[in-house]
Amino acid sequence: MYVGIDWASRAHELCVVDEKGAVVARFGFAHSERGISEALERLARLGSPAGLPVAIERPDGLLVERLLEAGHPVVPIHPNAFHAARPRWEGAGSKSDPGDAYRLADLLRTDQHRLRPLRALDSATRELQALVRLRDDHLAARIAASNQLAALLGQHWPGAAAIFGRLDSEIALSFLERYPTPESAVRLGEARQGRISWARA
Repeated sequence: MYVGIDWASRAHELCVVDEKGAVVARFGFAHSERGISEALERLARLGSPAGLPVAIERPDGLLVERLLEAGHPVVPIHPNAFHAARPRWEGAGSKSDPGDAYRLADLLRTDQHRLRPLRALDSATRELQALVRLRDDHLAARIAASNQLAALLGQHWPGAAAIFGRLDSEIALSFLERYPTPESAVRLGEARQGRISWARA
């Protein structure tokens, strides 16, 4: 049997076809740990993961990782190649087929010998991917916090935002910790203001 998954950011459509192209199973599932786990369980009831190759228009991501971990051969289909193959499903029969998930499964059925499956990643590569995702999450959180700080300063302490080129810099955060309001900055003298301006430059 052959599996096609039409990927989306929040939910996916899955279709399983047999060696003659007949639909064996078809269902949707959420892009979440629970949704993916339930989809893998349903596929496992159809047969061994090693005997259920999956065609999908992505070479990476959470869903691809879970499929590989479960033992499914995963075959990424480039969107351009998939688009070029669409004419083969045009005609009377296309009105009743289950959509792109079916087309991906059927393309894998007929063209598997031309397609290259992904190789499962080794532990070092998976660890590196996890570290990269963690760094990206931290960077996104830092940017969000800096934007929120800029918005608050724009409403309540605009002068402080104008002093520093980067609000997430050590000197900016130190300044705001010491002078959190315009009133608290009244104590600033010319010498200290000059040092702050020099540090900003």
